[in-house]
Amino acid sequence: MPKQEEKLGVKVKKSDDFSEWYNEVVIKAELAEHSPIKGFMVIKPRGYSIWEKIQAYLDKNIKKLGVRNAYFPLLIPEKFFKKEAEHAKGFAPELAWVVEKEEGERYAIRPTSETIMYDSYSKWIRSWRDLPLRVNQWCNVLRWEVKQTKLFLRTREFLWQEGHCVYETEEECEKEARLYLNEYKKVCEELLAIPVIEGEKTDKERFAGAKRTYTLEALMPDGKALQMGTSHNLGQNFAKAFNIRFLGRDEHIKIPWQNSWGVSTRMIGAMVMTHSDDKGLVLPPKVAPTQIIIVPIYSNENKEKILKKAEEIKSKLKNYEVELDDRDGYSPGWKFNEWELKGVPLRIEIGPKDIEKRQVVLARRDANEKEAVPVSQVDKKVKEALEHIQNNLFEKAKKFLKENLVFAESWKDFVKHLKDRKLVNAPFCGGVECEDYIKDKTNGATSRLIPFGQPKTLGKCVHCGKEAKFMVIFGKAY
Repeated sequence: MPKQEEKLGVKVKKSDDFSEWYNEVVIKAELAEHSPIKGFMVIKPRGYSIWEKIQAYLDKNIKKLGVRNAYFPLLIPEKFFKKEAEHAKGFAPELAWVVEKEEGERYAIRPTSETIMYDSYSKWIRSWRDLPLRVNQWCNVLRWEVKQTKLFLRTREFLWQEGHCVYETEEECEKEARLYLNEYKKVCEELLAIPVIEGEKTDKERFAGAKRTYTLEALMPDGKALQMGTSHNLGQNFAKAFNIRFLGRDEHIKIPWQNSWGVSTRMIGAMVMTHSDDKGLVLPPKVAPTQIIIVPIYSNENKEKILKKAEEIKSKLKNYEVELDDRDGYSPGWKFNEWELKGVPLRIEIGPKDIEKRQVVLARRDANEKEAVPVSQVDKKVKEALEHIQNNLFEKAKKFLKENLVFAESWKDFVKHLKDRKLVNAPFCGGVECEDYIKDKTNGATSRLIPFGQPKTLGKCVHCGKEAKFMVIFGKAY
């Protein structure tokens, strides 16, 4: 057995080296680890369990909206990419190719599935009666990133879902593009306890080939924005390129409208960054692989009696993800530290004095507080505690976002706020050249989104002084 001190503890403080701290938490909490292949990762069972909970929640909700799951090939013929020029150009640097030995034809390993799916759609859709078509797939994708990779946040291969829908009208397409974005917001805020800002991408940041891109942005504790999910109104570009047509209600051939939308395992990285601390991982109860850990405190003399009572407590909590740590050879204190490192939201301690008093002790991971609870009220108190933890994590993150999202109308204030690691809401002209200049002069700040709910009065562009088209939130980003 390895030495206990080698297995436990995050050595780097969150405030000292955020990047290294994050890496340590992910690895030591046993969510993921680096693969032998550069830029790839191994998602371990505890990490994959979180993804399964995200999947289950989202899958259930999108099926209520009429979405059905399917699966499409991993390899995409090169000729498919050439059909939509802007899309092909946008993904060209990220593609990895498989070359057929005999024929010499090249196949891209799936970076996203618009092209391979829409080839099928052109065969499936014939009439307005075939619409709307709402299809989703859960899969892996490969993007040969040249930037430095980071577990969950930026890896060459990652897991995601991608929904691809086809409609008769532009209005229906637009409405549902926004609807799926709202489903993502529920995942972020209700499940992961991460507050997000909703809005639209600028022309420069829009998805390649899309008419409009909608996004959810979250703010991480190091002051960087993280894109949590996107939904794209693709217009008719892909339908034209892939010859998707339908016979309309008026007996005329028409071109349909499309949207696509996706979220990935980077959500897990965002959750780790947002809630975790110097002790290790902190998890919202709704996604925790283990929601409750029971740690019995005993000696050889009373071991049997205390373990029996611990088992009784466990059976009372069968509706939760609960584990009993009855391992020998580890002290209760060491077990406390290990389960705190792994982010278990609630710990139940039970020792000889607790049995005498007919109680257990509840310890919350998100707060340094313990509460003695009568055994008769355990189920009720556990339910309350888990709800409080979920709400507290969200409220803390919401407070941080509110305090660090600031307004600027002068270039001087704009630059200062960015240096102070804030998200900055500023009037902007919308010009691509202006956006490029801002990125260059601020050492990498980009437009994150045009937030929904724009004010009536905008003023002048924060950089060039021209009339502003909209307010835009800028920031450094992952």
